[in-house]
Amino acid sequence: MAVIITDECINCDSCVEECPAMAIVSADDSPLDEPEFTYVKPEKCIECVDCSVPKCFDVCPTPGAIAWDMPYTQEYDDYYMERNGEGIYNIRVHKSKGVFSPANQPRPYRDSISIEDRVEHKALEF
Repeated sequence: MAVIITDECINCDSCVEECPAMAIVSADDSPLDEPEFTYVKPEKCIECVDCSVPKCFDVCPTPGAIAWDMPYTQEYDDYYMERNGEGIYNIRVHKSKGVFSPANQPRPYRDSISIEDRVEHKALEF
């Protein structure tokens, strides 16, 4: 995954249309049971590794609304699957391929972002 949307989000949905991976949905379309704000699907987020900054961050008007999360890679499969079970994420399940977990469907990420910043869910800075 790489980015999450925090409770600083004002639900303007600027990021929804900007996401090239279609990984972001409005609160109304969130797969979570009781969403409060815009949601990033971790199994789809690519951190916009080919851009200077993630596109969601580039259009977001709210400081602190976009933060780093752990890489969506096999190494962090337990992290994502536990949080999926807790209802923090709702990772897609395909009929024949099963859960799109990090072990099954790893995503690209920015290795220049430290694991410490990711653990702390450090907000991207303007």
